[in-house]
Amino acid sequence: MAVELNHTIVAAREAEAAARWFAEVFGLAPPSSFAHFWQVRTANGVDLDFDDRDDIAPQHYAFLVADDEFDAIFGRVKDRGVAYWADPGRTQPSAINRHDGGRGVYFANPDGHLLEIITVPYGGA
Repeated sequence: MAVELNHTIVAAREAEAAARWFAEVFGLAPPSSFAHFWQVRTANGVDLDFDDRDDIAPQHYAFLVADDEFDAIFGRVKDRGVAYWADPGRTQPSAINRHDGGRGVYFANPDGHLLEIITVPYGGA
């Protein structure tokens, strides 16, 4: 069997609210509860399990999306007034990058995790 990522835990101050925010911004199905987690499933079957935590160490989550999905997600980010950057160091505000002939942008969720959407994998298609 090939090794595949099945799920990961995303720390949140309010798991349900964080999962709903993510699903809305990314245009995914509403989250479902599983045990004490709130799960959001991505198109490739990976679950993001949002979990209530008091201490949150910000993480980086990158998502490969099609051009039309990029436009939709990025539009929702801007509509919500969320700050965004062309780089993970947050030195290029209000800009996107064009690495490897695609488009990419970084933005933070309400819990401080740095989310990234890209249209071409690093290193090219």
